[in-house]
Amino acid sequence: MILATAILDAHALLQVAYVSLIAGVGICVVYAVAVIAVTRSSEHRRADRHVASALYAALASIAVAGCCWAIVAGIAIMTKK
Repeated sequence: MILATAILDAHALLQVAYVSLIAGVGICVVYAVAVIAVTRSSEHRRADRHVASALYAALASIAVAGCCWAIVAGIAIMTKK
């Protein structure tokens, strides 16, 4: 039993599981917000609602920046270890 404890670090394994779950779901949600915001911005632009279109475009920009930040942060964390 002690050999199995030395080989398997349960705390680290659980930490990897919940961090990857949070990161995976979080990135999917942020990307979905970006897609929805781009679509709504385009719809409002065609309907001559320029203020709403600009707000959705700003939201899309923030969401895309968030996705890019997550990618860069993930690569930086992987290369550091």
